[in-house]
Amino acid sequence: MASPETGSAPIGLVGVGNMGSAMALRLLECGHRVVVRDLRPQAEAVAMARGASHAPDCATLARRCGLLIVAVVDATQCDSVLFGAHGVREGLHAESTVMVCSTIAPRDVESLAARLHQERVACIDAPMSGGPARARDGTMSLMVACDDAVFAAHEGVLRALSSRLVRLGPRIGDGARTKLVNNLLAGVNLAAAAEAMALAERLGLDARRTLQVFEQSSAQSWIGSDRLARALAGDFEPRAHTSLLAKDTALAVAMAGAAGLRPTLGAAAQQLFAQACDQGLASLDDASLLTLMRRRFAADR
Repeated sequence: MASPETGSAPIGLVGVGNMGSAMALRLLECGHRVVVRDLRPQAEAVAMARGASHAPDCATLARRCGLLIVAVVDATQCDSVLFGAHGVREGLHAESTVMVCSTIAPRDVESLAARLHQERVACIDAPMSGGPARARDGTMSLMVACDDAVFAAHEGVLRALSSRLVRLGPRIGDGARTKLVNNLLAGVNLAAAAEAMALAERLGLDARRTLQVFEQSSAQSWIGSDRLARALAGDFEPRAHTSLLAKDTALAVAMAGAAGLRPTLGAAAQQLFAQACDQGLASLDDASLLTLMRRRFAADR
């Protein structure tokens, strides 16, 4: 293993998209030094403008840093940044810890952790939830699974990132399992809210007043209220792409299938998100599920 390049190692963050960029800014605001790496220079520039440093590749980032946060899209990208050419593995050292915040299958985070263990490096299984605004102000949720000693060593950073931190225990993979169950429920809630709103519109009800009823009555859900408010305003600028909930619900249904289970509502939601992607909504905010439901009701006439 290489030696760290600095005596007081900064935090490395690989993947500075919507969530990663917000996390980087939060850490900088809390007084941490941060080194970022992303394939998109424009994404890196946001954090660099606020004081972050830049690494030309993941290996260099790993050499410079202690805690390495991975916030990329999927398991393939995780594998690439950790073990690909010029990846994190080439720069690991005695102070390294890798924190995986991406939403991936339990078997994938288990595999990554096992390979890191061979390099004598600890892994924190810590998927996140809550969106960029909450990541920016430190109120997002983190579902954390790792050894007690590893948690204790990095608890300060974890709590700086999340005021809603849930310590799940030492079993790697439980973070991923919890996140997928959570996102399956989020997908079901969003699909149901979008269907109900599209129905209200077809019945001639005022959509904004209907949303007020949802928000103040038994139908309230955070994701429904958040997404429907944007959709009714015609705002589909992606905070969370439709393709992400399509991926996450598919992962959750596959996880259930591996356990011999089929979640009926979850499977229905997964199919709806897949349909939304097939109909050209993948790159829009997942509030665009209302667009899908409007189309479905229009086709029923």
